[in-house]
This record gives sequence, structure tokens and C-alpha cells, in this order.
Amino acid sequence: MAAPYDLRFDCGRICLDLLATAGAPAERLTGPEPLTAWLTGAGVLPGGAPPDGVDGQWVARFRELRALLRRVVCDELRGGAADADLALLNAAAAAAAPPAVHAVRAADGTLVRTFLAPPDCAQLLAAVARDAVGLLTDATARGQLRECAGEGCSLVYLDASRGRRRRWCSSEVCGNRERVARHRRRTGAQGAAHGTRP
Repeated sequence: MAAPYDLRFDCGRICLDLLATAGAPAERLTGPEPLTAWLTGAGVLPGGAPPDGVDGQWVARFRELRALLRRVVCDELRGGAADADLALLNAAAAAAAPPAVHAVRAADGTLVRTFLAPPDCAQLLAAVARDAVGLLTDATARGQLRECAGEGCSLVYLDASRGRRRRWCSSEVCGNRERVARHRRRTGAQGAAHGTRP
């Protein structure tokens, strides 16, 4: 089943899943509802614990963080992020304490995570920024960072595959597109060799 608002949660880290909310085919953080769906789907918010006050300002602030993360992560993949951007990332990570969490018993008897009080925007932004700091300072995880080889795809993901040979953000999305394009090129070349139209 597709995630609401065409959101993706398969990049391997919360901060990378935030990057996946922009780009092809379109902007996904278009308002408070998609942002709340992303926060829940990415695990920033426990399920069933929507925050109070999600509005257009929250959306703008998450988009700003996303733009910063894109610069930092992509620049690190290409040699090194600017010191000014790293300072901004560090400031975002330190801007607020994490929301207090509690374990409570659900109706089915299992323990679930919940917040003591609804978190504010700064706390959730800081949680995503801290995830990015953790990713970029973990040599193993950082070594798994990859940019999707799919045409027109700008996603960055963690390659945890055996042999570290994954080329696409998703085999079902970009990988499938590449296989279809390769098949078309092959059948077109075969048709040309036999003097027929593809």
C-alpha cells in the first residue's frame, strides 16, 4: 500500500527520508497534513500522537531544514560540506531538547512509545537534525551513503545491500524504470539490425 501524499520511508534514515519529500515528481510537504503524515511515517512522532499546532510555519521550517540537509549531505558526498552549513546543522540539532517519551500499555497489551506532552516544532526539527549529525559522524553509515543512479532522481539513501552494489533508491521505482529503458533500447537495436522498426 502506498504511503499517503506519495511519501517514501525507504532511504534508511529519518533525515534522508525528509530529503525524499522534495524533487521528482513534486513537492510533497504541501501543508500541515502531509507534514504530520511524514512525521508519523518517519517515526519522528509515535503513531496516534499528532502534535498540536502544526501549521504553515512548521511546513516552512521543515522545508528550510530539508534544504540545509540536502546541501550538507550532497556536499559531503562530493568532498565536504561548507563550514557555515555544518554550523547551521549543529545549531538546529542543539536548538531544543528531545521530547520526553514514555512507555504506555496499548489496548492489546503491548508497550508503545508516547510523548508526555505534545512536542513543539523546534523539538522535532532538532530530532531530525540530530539524526543527520549521527549519520554524518558514523563512519560505517556514512560509507553506505549513495545517490540514486536513476535518471532524474535526486534521492540519497543508505546502501545496506550485500556487497554494497545497490544503484537505485528503489528497485521497484528507479530500478524498474532503468530495466524498462534498457529493454526498449535492446529491442530497438535488435529491430534496427534486422531492418524492422522497433
